[in-house]
Amino acid sequence: MSIEALQEVSLCRGLDRAAAERLASVTRPVSFPPGAQIVRQNGPSRGAYLIRAGAVEARIALPGGGSLTVAELRDGDVLGEMALIERGVCTATVVAATNVEGWFIGGDDFRAMVASREPVALALQRAITHNLAAKLRVLNAKVREHTAQEDRPVRDMPPAGDPLTGVARSRTAPFEWRSFVPLLSFFAGFDDDEIDELVAQTQVLELARGAWIFAQGRPAQACHLVLRGAVEVLSQKDQRERRIGISGPGELVGYLAALEGEVHSASARARENAVLLEFPRETFLALFNGGTGASVSLQHAIHRSLLRSLGRTNTQLTRLISDARLSAASRKVTELQTTLHGQLWTVVPPSSPAAAA
Repeated sequence: MSIEALQEVSLCRGLDRAAAERLASVTRPVSFPPGAQIVRQNGPSRGAYLIRAGAVEARIALPGGGSLTVAELRDGDVLGEMALIERGVCTATVVAATNVEGWFIGGDDFRAMVASREPVALALQRAITHNLAAKLRVLNAKVREHTAQEDRPVRDMPPAGDPLTGVARSRTAPFEWRSFVPLLSFFAGFDDDEIDELVAQTQVLELARGAWIFAQGRPAQACHLVLRGAVEVLSQKDQRERRIGISGPGELVGYLAALEGEVHSASARARENAVLLEFPRETFLALFNGGTGASVSLQHAIHRSLLRSLGRTNTQLTRLISDARLSAASRKVTELQTTLHGQLWTVVPPSSPAAAA
């Protein structure tokens, strides 16, 4: 195997030679002739394919017969990278359009490297997180291009600056929160020391119902974990607004912009009196990029948050597709189906038999 060729794959760019060699030790070469099926729609996604040379097409079967091409990948692209960190199923059938050569990384092998905190695995896991965050941002933007039944006139606008300027921060909450924190879903998989390490670098905010937390189009200064109450996330455009979701205790909000260094693509405010745990952006990124047990557990928590957000976006896409079919907007249906299935991967529900495979 050429280590230099492996380093040209998008997921592996930036790896030094030692890291690339370690990754190469858990890969195996693969090749496919034109027309060969690489993965099957609704089949399990068992790992990632790194394409060294060639082109592949992702297609979905249409209800009335025929197929729709939803994605094309070629030299340097990666197919199925999310299967490295979470078991899932393929949302499209992928076939070789030309002779294809590359490598395969098994999900179980990769997750074992992560569990051992090997630097190369952690670096790739962070790269996958950034890829998923960028994909989610693009998907959200596409969803917001289309009107939906739940759109309504804007009721209120956030302030022009940082809504949390001048809001008091504290090291304590108005209830016995330290014993409550380990019960939150966000901290699933953390041990007590890891929780203490994270919490020690945060502050507590108390917000009244209706208080704004961050504003669409503004740079991210921090992200926030809901301890008590609920947060409403809204997208506002052309004097219309759409509720993206409601986040309750144990959910992280504002992390996407903090992670990417982008402006917020939506606004958030307290739906009811809320208590939040604040991670300043610099602290959040230092923890995310670290190699300690707390950093690894944080990376897993962010993945879970991203998958929940992706699930919400896909629910909205499915609803928009249904509306477009009812209105006989065939072009819109095709566009939305391409967006939905072009992700090529979806999480396996915990109760699904495939989840135990």
